[in-house]
Amino acid sequence: MSALVVAVDGPAGSGKSSVSRAAARKLGFDYQDTGAAYRALAWFALERGIDTEDADAVSALLPQFTYRLGVDPDNYFVRVGETDVETAIREPRVSAVVSHIARVLPVRAHLVELFRRTIAATTKPGIITEGRDITTVVSPDAQVRILLTASEEARMGRRAAEVSGQSAEDVAKQLTARDAQDSRVIDFMNAADGVITIDSTQLNFDETIQAMVDLVHRTTG
Repeated sequence: MSALVVAVDGPAGSGKSSVSRAAARKLGFDYQDTGAAYRALAWFALERGIDTEDADAVSALLPQFTYRLGVDPDNYFVRVGETDVETAIREPRVSAVVSHIARVLPVRAHLVELFRRTIAATTKPGIITEGRDITTVVSPDAQVRILLTASEEARMGRRAAEVSGQSAEDVAKQLTARDAQDSRVIDFMNAADGVITIDSTQLNFDETIQAMVDLVHRTTG
């Protein structure tokens, strides 16, 4: 039997990554963080002194970009070549330019194929894949399609709590700018047809995980 695919979209600070990973653990599924790939490529470009706003220069990096992601939620890692970049890709300098990377169409096409191959390769009963255009582009035929969202105030508060070394004001500005830049490429704030919304504004972390797990159980019977 083929694996159950759960596609999760949502804006920055909505809890997509942490909630999806925890839900995958609870369900016994694999977990794919697609945002890590864009961040890893942004890190790769910065390390090589590439102008991240130069779409051609960024696209030219793709043949050299050897990316690996740990999809077991209990053995998560992000590597470029042999370098562990799990921490480095969350640095402010990467966050500041990842939208430049994400809107390069050859990059999106290349990574979408990578994401689909990862989904197809899972050996677990299911896989939760989360990001920005998962329910509409990467896996529009997923058996479970979710938009995980929250109010702007809640998202900013959560992101500020996650990030060290930056003021709440700087984090808020960065999150707002990221949403504005990414919205030029994809609509991640509104649920497409057939996508179920989970609004976590009034939910704590554990309640949001349970809401996702319950939705998977209800949808699959």
